[in-house]
Amino acid sequence: MKAKLTVIKTVCAVLCAVLAAAFLVVGIVGANDVPKDPDDYAYKGTFTFYRALCPVTYKTDDGKYQMTLYYTYAEWDELAKDEQVEGFVFADGSLDNIEVTDNKDELWSASDMELIGTYTFTRVLGEKDLDFDEDGELADNADCTECDNGKLRTCPVEFEAEGGEYTLIKNYTNEEWKNLPKEAVVEGEVYEVKESGAILTFDHAVTLDELVAAAKDAKAVGEEKTFQIALALALLAIGVGVMAFWGKHFTAYEQIWFISIMLLSALVSIFFPEEDMNGFSGILIMALYLADIFFNMLCELLISKQSKWNFIVSLFVEITEIVTCLVIASRFATMAVTLFFWIPIDIASFINWNLHPDRREEDITKVRKLSGWAAAAIIAGIVLWTALVGAFISQLDVATDLFGGNVMFKNIVAYLDACATAVGIANGLFIFFRFREQWIAWYICAAIESAINIMSGQFVLLVLKLGYFTNSTYGYIKWTKYIKEHKSEKTDRREFF
Repeated sequence: MKAKLTVIKTVCAVLCAVLAAAFLVVGIVGANDVPKDPDDYAYKGTFTFYRALCPVTYKTDDGKYQMTLYYTYAEWDELAKDEQVEGFVFADGSLDNIEVTDNKDELWSASDMELIGTYTFTRVLGEKDLDFDEDGELADNADCTECDNGKLRTCPVEFEAEGGEYTLIKNYTNEEWKNLPKEAVVEGEVYEVKESGAILTFDHAVTLDELVAAAKDAKAVGEEKTFQIALALALLAIGVGVMAFWGKHFTAYEQIWFISIMLLSALVSIFFPEEDMNGFSGILIMALYLADIFFNMLCELLISKQSKWNFIVSLFVEITEIVTCLVIASRFATMAVTLFFWIPIDIASFINWNLHPDRREEDITKVRKLSGWAAAAIIAGIVLWTALVGAFISQLDVATDLFGGNVMFKNIVAYLDACATAVGIANGLFIFFRFREQWIAWYICAAIESAINIMSGQFVLLVLKLGYFTNSTYGYIKWTKYIKEHKSEKTDRREFF
């Protein structure tokens, strides 16, 4: 029976690997399959593009009159939830033509219009206005694409031709963006790729090489789903392969749990893809997240089995997380602790666990409980670390797309990150000293990390936290059972490590 299951798992792993390779090849070929002949591009003309602004609607209290004003992102971001403006209502002699404006001089001199009255208009929240928080502040507006608080290296500004048929994105430096007038216009060229119908816009006269490069970028965006499926299948292939080739070391529950987490991660990665961030492809970011999930879950499973080999897998976890922190330009406390604490403690722990094998099963390591006074001291240290490191990290002025310019989220995550690293350090020491309480630390870490992932929009990493919660329960039960079963065994009281 076990041999049949191994064959089935091996076939599934190979099938997933073949499909992943096929989707990868299709994606690469598709992304690069763009026309290179000038006749394949239809020149649509040169257009005047006007700066795209954020529309805000205002109404009188009785709803009789309304007007729409346009703001830049910076102006829109400063508007209050119940913003009020003074407006003027004009009408012609027959009252058939009514005009509403916030500038009386626009119609005051028109011979066929007379002022009906001056009214107070209150802001109306439309569908594209996101929810306000308790402080009455908005997080973002989907219509506005400008730099986050003026801190990005380049600030993209959207322009659109009359009628909104074509849009053009132009990047400015921070200084240029600050001084850009609301009425800014640019001249742009529009091309259509005859084969696919993709529209390409440029703010300058373009060469054929630029056309081909832009067409490749547009095609690559269209092939993103193919790459996402390839990533998901590759994760499944590796996960099932590990359980197929090393299945004898894992119970049926452990194999089902591990493959289920891999499958759930693969599905979430397809339905909740990552966007490009800080100049890096969303596909690369998702690949890092999936690698983090794979190595973390394998590491956690090995810890629950009291296997010293978890520390070798953990080194791959640390490398993945360091690269991820650099790419997303966030979680610097985690990156520093990973580099200067986790890598050394993994190596030291591997050596220490190797020195304390179980007397009956050499493949597992002896584990024990923590004393009360040590737990109290560790809790105090975690609180102090969180306050000091959180305050320091929140003051770092590092540009990132991760929070969409939301400074409050950035600062909250700085403190949560500091707390997570403090608990993580305690956890690392617990694991080094082989204390069962490390599973409680995993619970706390998983809860904190879940909050960070939700605020950061890293939904696929919530699957990793689900794995933490479930495996921590499993590991705590297993270690507790082991400790009870070996309670009568004599230990060397001078043993510290």
